[in-house]
Amino acid sequence: MFNKILIANRGEIACRVMKTARRMGIATVAVHSDADARALHVRMADEAVRIGEAPSVDSYLRVDRILEAIENTGADAVHPGYGFLSENAGFSKALADAGVAFIGPGEGAITSMGDKITSKRIAAEAGVNTIPGHEGVVDGPDHAVTVARVIGYPVMLKASAGGGGKGMRIVRDDRECRDGFHSAASEARSSFGDDRILAEKFIEQPRHIEIQLIADRHGNAVYLNERECSIQRRHQKVIEEAPSPFLDAATRQAMGEQAVLLAKAVDYSSAGTVEFVVDANRNFYFLEMNTRLQVEHPITEMITGLDLVELMIRVAAGEKLPLGQQDVPLNGWAVEARVYAEDPLRNFLPSIGRLVRYRPPGESDHVRVDTGIVEGSEVSMYYDPMIAKLCTWGEDRSQAIERMNDALDAYLIRGVSHNLSFLNAVIAHPRFREGRLTTDFIAEEFPDGFRASDVPQADPMTVIAVAAMAHCKRTARAGEISGQTRRFEYRVGKDWVVIADGERHAVEVEATVEGFDVRCNSDLYRIETAWRLDGPIVEANINGTAVRVQIEREGAGYRLFHRGTEVDALVLSPAGAALAEHMLEKAPPDLGRFLLSPMPGLLVRLSVEEGQEAKAGEELAVVEAMKMENSLRAADDVKVAKVLATVGESLEVDQPILEFE
Repeated sequence: MFNKILIANRGEIACRVMKTARRMGIATVAVHSDADARALHVRMADEAVRIGEAPSVDSYLRVDRILEAIENTGADAVHPGYGFLSENAGFSKALADAGVAFIGPGEGAITSMGDKITSKRIAAEAGVNTIPGHEGVVDGPDHAVTVARVIGYPVMLKASAGGGGKGMRIVRDDRECRDGFHSAASEARSSFGDDRILAEKFIEQPRHIEIQLIADRHGNAVYLNERECSIQRRHQKVIEEAPSPFLDAATRQAMGEQAVLLAKAVDYSSAGTVEFVVDANRNFYFLEMNTRLQVEHPITEMITGLDLVELMIRVAAGEKLPLGQQDVPLNGWAVEARVYAEDPLRNFLPSIGRLVRYRPPGESDHVRVDTGIVEGSEVSMYYDPMIAKLCTWGEDRSQAIERMNDALDAYLIRGVSHNLSFLNAVIAHPRFREGRLTTDFIAEEFPDGFRASDVPQADPMTVIAVAAMAHCKRTARAGEISGQTRRFEYRVGKDWVVIADGERHAVEVEATVEGFDVRCNSDLYRIETAWRLDGPIVEANINGTAVRVQIEREGAGYRLFHRGTEVDALVLSPAGAALAEHMLEKAPPDLGRFLLSPMPGLLVRLSVEEGQEAKAGEELAVVEAMKMENSLRAADDVKVAKVLATVGESLEVDQPILEFE
């Protein structure tokens, strides 16, 4: 067994690997960029080595500096995590040449499966179902159109060396095909240093289902059931679950056996994942093989009881698998939600900054949080915006989903924008609960984007009652602090008006021994709680049901978060509410003459010049943030008056890029 493992990665996956290594009694080495000097994975490791500046090309992608760190620390094995160098055959070879074990598959498997052209050919030869498409690389935008017409729209253009949704575009006509080729190739070049593009038929109403496998160096390979990964946005997974609510036992076995065939065809060893697209009739087609540990591996661990990182380490050390296919359990159900620093109300644009408050839900046998940050950590523009992976387990799917809703209600993040409310809204959605999933779920159910105030609630008056209770408690406390209770009995009014999202609700509030009784529209909400005013989460029993509502002060009002909804509430006396009707609203400034950067990032392309006209829908500029290119397009026909930023400039949120006439 290894004595010391260097983790060539950062964030939550580095922390995850360290936990298993520590349990196995193996020392760990962290590597870090300047931006991560005080990161959690650095603090967790036995040793830490600086490998460069903040951009990943100057640090986490520098093979030479990682090799130097290995030599200086005496590490005898490297775990690559996922992303960065995890599927880089050159890195694997460099480690082998240095006599250091790579905790992953061999160079040949990485090379053959890392190229989508080669992997598709090998899969077909191995007897794995494949999607119809063009054999070979697409040579430019005109060739892309020719190929797409032969295949038949819609067509998927995707990077040959890609993964994680990078360098991927769905195109439905010639114009989209040309634009999509340029953007996919550019994004692929930026992400992987390889701009080769493939084209294949896009399966309508597809499900994305993947098979987790583990193989050793002695010819043994088993599949560890499947994961449903259909809830995606921009081709990136948002929510996963294991097993899939769609597969039957026969399809699971057929997919698993094909995944094992592919693994054996490339002499695969270590953990790997074979991804399939599945149509409405359970026909399945090979997408790609990820020759690494997947982001969503925890839910497989929760339903099998296996530690995939430990198995990877033992396989890399030459041990045989400790189980056969008949020994693989499938126990209960698990769901994973990816918590990102992004703003769902602004088309999920990434957010950066300091987490001024951070309190994940408590872990237990059925709640797991994989994270690489703590309160006070910085979310940087240089890396993926993932904050954590939240996983819940249940004896069945319904229980796992309910526990996920509860855990999301209890997840506290302040200082950066985040997607917790969006995740909760998806998990609570009737269609999700019914298991009617496709990769188009988010586009179909949130066609106009996400608005937290529109999320339906089982009882929308619950948050109104909590707001009224909180305000009365605060009012009473204010009276105590002012000293009025020393000489007089301080009375808090009974009648109040809660103004929430433009609607007015008359409520009556009375204090009780256990908490408060709040009457809204003749309905009584009996709130039993020990909540303190400085607590950001109200944990209460409301009419016999346990409820968590996050609450924060917003000026004179309150902002409340519950089950995916976000409500701004102002609690006033009846007289105050009457006066509030006469308050004037300040109109926001008109910024329609400017193209503003919607996120912090790097201006990588300007597509127009001063004096140039652009039609609605045409690209104006491209901003890169957190490894994703974001194309900014004209909302209307415009003429550029001034160019206010230069290519290569780091932009702030809402910084002007162009001014229009």
